[in-house]
Amino acid sequence: MPHETIEEQSMLRQVIRDLKPETEQQIDAASRRERLTLLSNASGIDAMELLILIGHASGVQVLHRFEPDVDTTKGLPERFIHSGFLLPIVPPPDTAGKRGTLCLATLWPPDARLKRWAYAVCGGDPEWFLVDPERLMRTISVRFGVGAGSLDASDEIGRPGDENDQEDESAAIIRFVDEIVKQAMRDRATDIHFEPRKDSLQIRYRIDGKLVPVHVPPNLVSFQSAIISRIKIMSRMNISEKRRPQDGRITYGRGHQEVDVRVSTLPTMYGESVSMRLLNEQSQPVSIQELGFLPDDEQRINKVLEMPHGILLITGPTGSGKSTTLAAFMRQIGTPERRIITVEDPIEYEIPQINQTQVNHEIGLSFANALRSVLRQDPDVIMVGEIRDRDTADIAIRASLTGHLVLSTLHTNDAPGAIVRLADMGIEPFLVASSMKMVIAQRLIRRLCPHCAVPDDTSADVVRSCLMTLGIPAAEAADATGLRKPSGCEACSNLGFRGRIGMFELLTISEAIHALIVQRVSAHVIRRQALRESMRSLQQCGWDHVKAGRTALSEIMRYADAGSESADEASVAEVEG
Repeated sequence: MPHETIEEQSMLRQVIRDLKPETEQQIDAASRRERLTLLSNASGIDAMELLILIGHASGVQVLHRFEPDVDTTKGLPERFIHSGFLLPIVPPPDTAGKRGTLCLATLWPPDARLKRWAYAVCGGDPEWFLVDPERLMRTISVRFGVGAGSLDASDEIGRPGDENDQEDESAAIIRFVDEIVKQAMRDRATDIHFEPRKDSLQIRYRIDGKLVPVHVPPNLVSFQSAIISRIKIMSRMNISEKRRPQDGRITYGRGHQEVDVRVSTLPTMYGESVSMRLLNEQSQPVSIQELGFLPDDEQRINKVLEMPHGILLITGPTGSGKSTTLAAFMRQIGTPERRIITVEDPIEYEIPQINQTQVNHEIGLSFANALRSVLRQDPDVIMVGEIRDRDTADIAIRASLTGHLVLSTLHTNDAPGAIVRLADMGIEPFLVASSMKMVIAQRLIRRLCPHCAVPDDTSADVVRSCLMTLGIPAAEAADATGLRKPSGCEACSNLGFRGRIGMFELLTISEAIHALIVQRVSAHVIRRQALRESMRSLQQCGWDHVKAGRTALSEIMRYADAGSESADEASVAEVEG
């Protein structure tokens, strides 16, 4: 036996010896798919490093890359692939097997039972290889559909004592729903949508703001009612009520990672549509720097956050990241020297050093009523999840005028529009002008995958045309030397993008804008003055990200019309300034 193999075996024995007895029993009882994750979590060693240790100790070669053997896969039973977590692969160049030998990739060394099963199905002894479990399961999902093996009521190969048992449909549904959610977590999806159609049940993930169809088994529609019922049971909804919308909540655990899932149902023509919002606290930015603010904008925001009183508003449509930005602000100012209280609907993320309050409309605890009570709690900073009505706006503004820093959100297209929106609610302009310190409008754009982004060969004429559409001076096309575009690779699921970054428009209330607000001018006039004062528009911020290689030009073109006449106003500012 080679010396390195003896050394690897010794290291693996040391890892197992350090485990607690109950952890070792849990790993032994777990499925082959779960064992590596459990062992990695218990030992603190990276899963791939552990796989290499296990491979050397068991004599099974570990592959860092593999290519599925599509032709061989077609000839094997789906149950064999799903239950054993196996996949035929193209023989690696350095394989020791004979020509024509079947090569099987798996995620845990095969035991005697699995080897017998493989011999019976394949008609001979295959060559075994260990591969990264995440990539193996993703490849199987692409070929057969996410959760396809879960709907097979047969037992999993290799589990002790279950050879003749048949799992019932309810257990299969439980496995399927778990697999759909776990795959969404692996893909960094923020939402899962179950959408009944006439002859199918469509499932889609929202990844980096884009809806991506999920490849699912063809027989999924026959399980539609059971799948929806399972989700409703997990969310503690009334499964017999199918005529009215319902809301619920689930907490999912994956290793040391816990994900809060908000669930909503809506009756549709062919059944109940279910939307699941995944709230992963660990994936949220922990600092303002990670949000994508440019350095000078970051300095202006920090200055406002240090003020003892006033209002800072964040605006934008649903899904533009307003809550994420607020959470980052709260994390920064959440110190023992400041008493901070929030009023939210719902509480999405737990933030250290913050007192968080949940709105409850059933008992009359609205934003306005909760805000009145908060003011009696001696806060230094108040965060209101959203200003939805005049009462909430009026209390928030008066709180800012009486010595509190208030942070909140508002649904408007751009920063100047927030000023007009408050006036439309019935708030006196002089109160708005006196209390408002800053308005931030934002959108989220996809960040280029760092592994596969390639140079953008778009011609200078096309770039200039795009800049004119965005309301950016065409002369800036001369600086467009480092543009990049998406390509697609395994790391980004062939989307070309991975993660998102913000485009921001910061409106600071200067003396000139203060006077305009009191005069009840339109948002158009306020925007013009703000642009004269060097306000960077959403489109300009996006272009700065493009020049820095963070995103693609095609990505910011989707927001050419973001804001109130943004492009026209930017052009006006260029001419006048």
